[in-house]
Amino acid sequence: MRFGFKDLDVWKKAVDFAGEVIAVTEKLETPKKHYRLVENAEVAVVSIAANIAEGKGRASKREFIQYLYIARGSLYETVTVLDIFRNIGWICDTDYNKLLTDAEEIVRMISGLIGSLQRKI
Repeated sequence: MRFGFKDLDVWKKAVDFAGEVIAVTEKLETPKKHYRLVENAEVAVVSIAANIAEGKGRASKREFIQYLYIARGSLYETVTVLDIFRNIGWICDTDYNKLLTDAEEIVRMISGLIGSLQRKI
């Protein structure tokens, strides 16, 4: 069986981004009482690629678009958590800036895909 979502560059980029964010969270030195914040970042970032994949597997372009909006929302959530991590000193500016640059590319890709699909409806 072939999974069409694996052909999408935006899905590939989102998977790579998830790996990068998880790698950064792995090296966080945080008090144990904040584990849910770290978990939230990991869940949100994985949700980006997962929603792209799930949407691609849906029956219609409209459904796919809806899942792309959800993926974009998860990306915004991830960036917000990264902002908080940076503001409280959990991640350095170098890691933050790299992740933000990648996030900006992914949001452009998602928005472009949404626009392309909307024109075909």
